[in-house]
Amino acid sequence: MSDEMKTAGEIFLTNDDGVDSPGLLAAAEALNSLARLSVVAPLNQQTAMGRAKTGNPDATLLPRTLSVGGEAFQAYACDASPAAAVAHGLNVMPEKAPNLLVSGINYGENLGANITSSGTVGAAMEAAYRGIPSIAISLETPVSSHYEYTEQEWGTAIHFLRYFAGVVLEKGLPTDVHILKIDVPSSATPETPWRLTTLSPFLHYQAHLDAPTMESRLRDVRVVKVRNPGEPEETDVYALSMDKVVSVTPLTLDLTSRAEFSSIHSWLTEG
Repeated sequence: MSDEMKTAGEIFLTNDDGVDSPGLLAAAEALNSLARLSVVAPLNQQTAMGRAKTGNPDATLLPRTLSVGGEAFQAYACDASPAAAVAHGLNVMPEKAPNLLVSGINYGENLGANITSSGTVGAAMEAAYRGIPSIAISLETPVSSHYEYTEQEWGTAIHFLRYFAGVVLEKGLPTDVHILKIDVPSSATPETPWRLTTLSPFLHYQAHLDAPTMESRLRDVRVVKVRNPGEPEETDVYALSMDKVVSVTPLTLDLTSRAEFSSIHSWLTEG
């Protein structure tokens, strides 16, 4: 689709799985018809980097040609963490100030208390802190697919990303919403309902050692998905894992506790 036929605006696309990820290509397919698209992604796999600002200090934006819808598409790779790649891309290309940043489509759902370690969410946060509306989107996969490019059915995630990105481009985000975190069940179809959810306070992924000793190595740790019997029905984990619907979690950058300050003050001062 020509630029003239697209809506006005610019979308910045990134991920944490690396520039060669099929999930990044799926996201580009979803977004390329909506607005002008700029792609800057980590050079290599950067899963679970959170908002770390690490990378090769000599890294530049390396041209990389992707095939999007059968057409050659100019993208860029940066030898850095997702958040650092986003920051560098935005600094290097100020003329492409985006109306929306999309991070994904990620291999593996990002749910609950694990999202602060998510490179997908970390990249979205980097843009959101700069005032750019952001979407972090993930597809449910087995843990074994988190670090390798396994074959996945991307069509449903493409459908939902195109819908939500279109809404954000048209309307922006509501007050006090800085990121939409979208998680698509592996069993979902375009007809699957979506639900607004809260962030679960529990871990969805947990590090596990079969026989822990002081000699246990970091490589011996296995990441497993866990089920919490007390999972509230309104959470992202419950929506995706229990009800198998698409979870849409509005995130804010204000991490301040919602507890009454008066009660906290009393707790700190009263004997």
